[in-house]
Amino acid sequence: MYLIKSTSKYIVFLQARPSLLKYRLRPGKSLMSIPQSAGGPIRSRDDLVRHLAQGSKPRDAWRIGTEHEKFVYDLNTHKPVAYEGKPGIRQLLEGMQRFGWEPILEAGNIIGLTQNSASLSLEPGGQFELSGAPVRTIHETCAEVATHLEQTRAVANEIGAGVLGFGFAPTWSLAEVPVMPKGRYGIMRRYMPKVGGYGLDMMFRTCTVQVNLDFESEADMIKKFRVGLALQPVTTALFANSPFREGRPSGFLSYRAQVWSDVDNARAGMLPWVFDDGMGFERYVDYALDVPMYFVYRDGKYIDVAGRSFRDFLARKIPEVAHIEPSMSDWADHLTTIFPEVRLKSFLEMRGTDGGQWRRICGMPALWVGLLYDSVALDAAWDLVKDWTAEERQAMRDAVPRLGFKTPFRKATVHELAHRMLEISTAGLKRRAALDGAGMSEESFLNPARELVSRGYTRAEEMLKNYYGVWGKDLAHLFIEYNFL
Repeated sequence: MYLIKSTSKYIVFLQARPSLLKYRLRPGKSLMSIPQSAGGPIRSRDDLVRHLAQGSKPRDAWRIGTEHEKFVYDLNTHKPVAYEGKPGIRQLLEGMQRFGWEPILEAGNIIGLTQNSASLSLEPGGQFELSGAPVRTIHETCAEVATHLEQTRAVANEIGAGVLGFGFAPTWSLAEVPVMPKGRYGIMRRYMPKVGGYGLDMMFRTCTVQVNLDFESEADMIKKFRVGLALQPVTTALFANSPFREGRPSGFLSYRAQVWSDVDNARAGMLPWVFDDGMGFERYVDYALDVPMYFVYRDGKYIDVAGRSFRDFLARKIPEVAHIEPSMSDWADHLTTIFPEVRLKSFLEMRGTDGGQWRRICGMPALWVGLLYDSVALDAAWDLVKDWTAEERQAMRDAVPRLGFKTPFRKATVHELAHRMLEISTAGLKRRAALDGAGMSEESFLNPARELVSRGYTRAEEMLKNYYGVWGKDLAHLFIEYNFL
């Protein structure tokens, strides 16, 4: 079972479903590595559709949920840190409790922390993730991130750890990366090599920044989903910063994006059918029903059902779990294990960006909020992409990891698309007019992206220039110059 420790006692959540009190998941938040809570038994397919449709909410209730992952490393050796040891991931998590974070335990190990509507969690190789609270503005998101990094800095400095924001671990081999003590990851480690070439790399050596956004209706969801999918490769180029693999240039500007091209195509990719007539909550449910599962979670244990569909689970066709009544919590768990470039749950997740430095953690959600949370901007973005073909969208996605801004598209390039995307987003953020106490607009958070587009080359290309120049092909400089802390 999962336990959440308070100052006075341990609270036990039956069937490890952290659904009560302040730990309940709220719209705009996603916890991929913690069991979900969504209700009782599944009575029909309609229940699954309703789970998605209930995410619809009026515009004044829309929120922004930003998530970002970082690599934690030993300041002396520049190697990844294990769960135990000094410095270690357990040390980091325990140290964060001084700031009011409450621990989440699995089999006696602290595997995450929760505070109000935010959480800190671990990815398979010890990547440290903040899943931020659902907030109204980018100002609030950026303040939350700043507070998180200050807290992380205090603890990391004490234990001798550093933190990197990159899309792919720049120097570590797969064998060097430690495994975190979380039950679901054992199932994924066994299954991933059966269905793709890069599954273990995805688990242990990638980091991302992601933003979770709301929708008003099914029609609004569809439009945002389509715009998000079409433009996701542009944001991949815009924020590309993972050009290295095991200490050398990989030949890609976003090696993280290349990894995702062959993880498990039954649960990932550009979902061309989203642009077909008939797209809606029901169509996504039908897709998700046939995506292979990883596990069923009961009584504190992960039951391995990897490769079997949720449809089979509902029909009691999986012998290992035929005695278990499928619940809406199982469905919510399953939705977290689907990995397309844009993911639908009771909100939409934009998922195509490399992990990045502090300013980019704020800039990435600002870009999407400007595009999707202003109706004029959303219409302009849709006008930009609505006649793109599935083949064109896929060709752009395939080329962007290697070519970045230089990726050709029709008679232009992705660089020109990024410029147009920023124009639309800037205008959208100005119309939102969400000002901070000093009267500053959210559009100022786009400045790092504007700088990249203005100069015409990515952060990855900047790092490659340093690698061949002032760094003398020594990536030790990277751990010093790009340490978050």
